[in-house]
Amino acid sequence: MECFEGDAFGSLDHFRLIERPIPVPESHQVRIRIEATALGFVDGLMVQGRYQIRPPLPYVPGGEIAGVVDAVGPGVGHLDVGDRVVTWQLGGGLSEYTVVAADEVETVPAGLPLANAAAMLVDYQTAHYALFERGRIAAGETVLIAGAAGGVGSAAIQLAARAGAYVVALASTPEKRELVLALGAKAAIAPGGDDIRGAIMAAAPRGVVDVVVDPVGGAGFEALFRSLAKEGRHLVIGFAGGAIPTLPANLPLLKSAALVGVEIRHYLASRPLEAGAVRAALFGDAASGALAGAPDRPVPPRPGPGRAGCTLAA
Repeated sequence: MECFEGDAFGSLDHFRLIERPIPVPESHQVRIRIEATALGFVDGLMVQGRYQIRPPLPYVPGGEIAGVVDAVGPGVGHLDVGDRVVTWQLGGGLSEYTVVAADEVETVPAGLPLANAAAMLVDYQTAHYALFERGRIAAGETVLIAGAAGGVGSAAIQLAARAGAYVVALASTPEKRELVLALGAKAAIAPGGDDIRGAIMAAAPRGVVDVVVDPVGGAGFEALFRSLAKEGRHLVIGFAGGAIPTLPANLPLLKSAALVGVEIRHYLASRPLEAGAVRAALFGDAASGALAGAPDRPVPPRPGPGRAGCTLAA
């Protein structure tokens, strides 16, 4: 089989297509013929060796994997050859096949394309956990979403709007602002400019927001926190903007506001049954059309049998 493998971290110069033997599943494992792999911000950090977890070398990028079970090891009772499945791993997705533990694999409902399932796997779960577990949003609240046209942002727009929140979306281009409005945002504004707080005040019904969903961080972080209402919640999901920002400690005090971390791996590890039920519900809603899939940029598979493509999350 072919895989995109690196022998060092730092840049894509260390990665190349190589041939490896097709792996054989052992006890309680399954082999997946990969059909789609979603790539996002974390994958770029992993390749550079800058993520909080550094996997062993050699390394094959791509952790959000969807495909078809094509071999089952001893002791596996809930999966069969031919099942359409997803799994979240530290890597292995940019390959034709991967072997994973059977208890880390879930089936994909009929009607949901595998590429959509791969793109939703982490982003939609993260958005749901952020909004409802960490943010405790309520109907009638105003939710500000940074990076709103990206994977987590687009999911958060839909979930918050369905919960009855008034969504204000930050998106950098006219095309992205058109997209977020179509997904359910009530207002869409550009994140840059000298008076971002003024733009937020004008867009929010009460001039302030109750919850900030922030996968971006960066230079605009403090301005978003200052836009919170009393007892508001700023949800810290990631730092796609590059820099990890700081915040004057008097601001949470003055606003009686909270800076809330959202660490999806902790949720999945500490409450796996609950997380699994949420994923199943999200997949079901996407299969029925109640939720739109994540914005993506498909990369077609190379010619030949079993050649996997990938989905680049926006």
